[in-house]
Amino acid sequence: MNNIINYVEQQQKKNYQKFPLFRTGDTLEIYIWVVENTKKRIQIFEGIVISITKKKSFNCSFTIRKLSNGIGIERVFSLYSKIIHNIKIKKRGCVRKAKLYYLRNLIGKSARIKERLI
Repeated sequence: MNNIINYVEQQQKKNYQKFPLFRTGDTLEIYIWVVENTKKRIQIFEGIVISITKKKSFNCSFTIRKLSNGIGIERVFSLYSKIIHNIKIKKRGCVRKAKLYYLRNLIGKSARIKERLI
């Protein structure tokens, strides 16, 4: 049964767009399709990846956090979602943890992440 599910997921992955490989701590720009009445447009959501779940499966999701007017906004995206048009990596972060939930309590300079040199 499990092999059948994996086979179907692999077939579905082929139909989706390839996105760049990113890790926790990276700063991403995500281009999202937004539907308003009959109009469809692209909106950019930019922030830091604070967690990635089920990285190698079809159900992979990731959480992005950004500050907007001093208020923290977190949004969870499914990697293979139809609303994601494109993903761009703006900055690679150098972090030691897999989940950056500690950033929720930090504001300003203390919430910065060092850049990873490639």
